[in-house]
Amino acid sequence: MSISRRQFVIGSTATAVALFNLRRSFAQQGEQFSNELKIPPLLEGKPSVNGKIYELTMQAGTSEFLPGIATPTIGFNGSYLGPTIHGRAGDQLILRVRNLLSEPATVHWHGLRIPARFDGGPHQLIEPGAVWEPSFRINQKASLCWYHSHTMGRTGEQVLRGLAGLFLIDDDESGSVGLPTEYGVDDIPLVIQDRRFQRDGRFDYPMSMHDTMMGYKGDVILVNGSVTPHFNILRQLTRLRVLNGSNSRIYSIGRDDGADLMIVGSDGSLLERPVSQRQLRLGPGERAELLIDAKANQSFRLMSYPDSVHAGPMGRGMMMGTMSDNSETFPLLELRAANFETINVSIPTKLIQVPNWLPAKSTLTRTLTLDMAMMGMGMMGRSNLSGSMGINGRSMSKERIDFEVPAGSIEIWEIRNSTPLPHPFHIHGIQFRVLDRDGAPPLPQEGGLKDTVLVDSGSVVRVITEFTRAASAEYAYMYHCHNLEHEDAGMMGQFVVV
Repeated sequence: MSISRRQFVIGSTATAVALFNLRRSFAQQGEQFSNELKIPPLLEGKPSVNGKIYELTMQAGTSEFLPGIATPTIGFNGSYLGPTIHGRAGDQLILRVRNLLSEPATVHWHGLRIPARFDGGPHQLIEPGAVWEPSFRINQKASLCWYHSHTMGRTGEQVLRGLAGLFLIDDDESGSVGLPTEYGVDDIPLVIQDRRFQRDGRFDYPMSMHDTMMGYKGDVILVNGSVTPHFNILRQLTRLRVLNGSNSRIYSIGRDDGADLMIVGSDGSLLERPVSQRQLRLGPGERAELLIDAKANQSFRLMSYPDSVHAGPMGRGMMMGTMSDNSETFPLLELRAANFETINVSIPTKLIQVPNWLPAKSTLTRTLTLDMAMMGMGMMGRSNLSGSMGINGRSMSKERIDFEVPAGSIEIWEIRNSTPLPHPFHIHGIQFRVLDRDGAPPLPQEGGLKDTVLVDSGSVVRVITEFTRAASAEYAYMYHCHNLEHEDAGMMGQFVVV
């Protein structure tokens, strides 16, 4: 079908207007949040003799984020993002992952304590048309984990286009404390992402030198793939399970009515007791569980406020006045309450007992220094920045094992950030406890198990964990910055457990 020049101009103008109006909403709070929040479908698994079978298909499609404009996307069992996989501690899972894309990809089970051969790192590439079938038993605390592409050098692009989803784990202990548990009703998942769009509606992912150095930042916020969404609160207590699914943006989440957030969970577990504070800072890959105690006929918004911790002096000099500074205030989601089914619900004051490891039991302290070798003027204009970042002076190589960890050992990892930017640091295959930040106690919201921790410029964060899962040179575990552009540029290493 042919299209006239006049029709093309009209269509281009409409797209430009839609983009302009959408971008205005990023910084302005007066927009109407008219889109209902999408809730990812729950994938429970089909019982079989050998365990629960979960079918996942990576596929291409289109999604409408902007009114009347189709955006090419990829996802699991749909055109963008994927279903929420639901399992319980003790379940044996069989995941059949089929790749119907025209490109190879991997699926990493972020936050799961599973053998490295099923971890889904860069070594477990799924070619187009192939099926990967990892099988493992869930043996960890109830938590909100997630799954996403971890393809070598292409993680940022594939996650941005839609290859990500949530992984929800329950257990008897967490079910006994009285938190909301009805998925999609009073137990709500929130995947927060930022995106940029080209004039034709496609995602804008140019991977410039600036994007690699600072990390990709978008000017449109998506929550579960919804733009300017609202959610109707049905009960007095609502549980929000929040994932920072952005490539690099840090969010400082708070309520626009000035009320405190009640934080009940971290990456890998609930906290021992709720923590009340005005804002929650969440780096890429980090998760948190919030408990909303709402009043009838009340509406308020979850906002992202300027990051209270900025980059070091060198980073600030480059970023001030730009969105890379996380210096803007913008809305994420509007929560609307009407009349509740129940009122005067009690809020739990104690939650669970969080596992811990004593530093005296540690057999080794490892120092990992995050490096960026790209701050000089000589890097300006360089288009291929692969290998421009590293850890302990070395960029990622699939051909090199960086160190071996004895099986069953307890270790302290000291993460040092020598760069001008903050970095979310993630370790595969384990959950850890944060010991301290620059010698001071960890933040109150870091009292649970974690697998990703935000390390600010010039800071030192120490974590402690026990390594109980085997990892071979063929299928190693990764450790890396979860700013996906930094990861793709080489700020990653690999270790084995022997």
